[in-house]
Amino acid sequence: MSGTVPNRSVLTPVPPDSRHPDTAHPGTAQPDDIAPWSTDPYADALRNGHGPLFLRRADGWLLPLDVERWCGGADAADRSALRRCEGPVLDIGCGPGRLVAELATHGHRALGIDVSETAVAHTLRIGGSALRRSVFDPLPGEGRWGTVLLIDGNIGIGGDPHGLLLRTAELLAPGGLLIAETVSPDIDERVQVRLYDGRRAPDGAGGPDRADAGHFPWARIGTPALLRYAQPNGWHPVDQWVADGRPFVALRRDRRVRTVSQSADTANSAAVISSQFPRKTSGDSPLAGS
Repeated sequence: MSGTVPNRSVLTPVPPDSRHPDTAHPGTAQPDDIAPWSTDPYADALRNGHGPLFLRRADGWLLPLDVERWCGGADAADRSALRRCEGPVLDIGCGPGRLVAELATHGHRALGIDVSETAVAHTLRIGGSALRRSVFDPLPGEGRWGTVLLIDGNIGIGGDPHGLLLRTAELLAPGGLLIAETVSPDIDERVQVRLYDGRRAPDGAGGPDRADAGHFPWARIGTPALLRYAQPNGWHPVDQWVADGRPFVALRRDRRVRTVSQSADTANSAAVISSQFPRKTSGDSPLAGS
């Protein structure tokens, strides 16, 4: 995301909890899982296919969110990331699903997760696979994903890049690939934000927002900051690029570094991943032009 260019998005900040969503499916998340991204004004923006939609800081600062781009098809910058994907792909904070739908179109296994019922429904409607989950919930195939995507600013989920990188490592197979979109220039900040559509008067209008008025933690980090968090924890940069003004980083986890999830039974985990996709898809079909 960028405070001046409205082309960075954010999708699913939900804290870890003790629920057991192994039996969940789209539309069954608990009430505290679905706020704030499942309700007004985010759901309204997705249904309409456009904003205005902002992240509003407590002091009134606004960050525009590019809902129209999210609700469209994958663009050239998106495809620059997607063609680098390896194996089954997990898109964290998939939103309305343009990335998983694009991957599915080319026969590549991809599952999106999002806490928004509206986002999941949109993803399914355009041909993607998605579950209504938080990244911090138990997820199918932990430790077996070939690629994890954190696009559209989702590296900021939870306001704790270090913690999110640790969670991502649990999801990936040894040697798996993380593709993240960062911000420019080198930013490393933690903020408390809320969703705001520019029409509804936020609590505390005319002054600072109330501290308890629907705010949640978010982070905005540039590529140098992401590398500072990643390298001490076994991540190694394998690629960096900019496409249409959007910076991306590809990181690989050291194969020698294993998590508890990655020590699980391989065959069982692979079966769990396969159960999330239409049978016609194949795991390693490349995107056109890759």
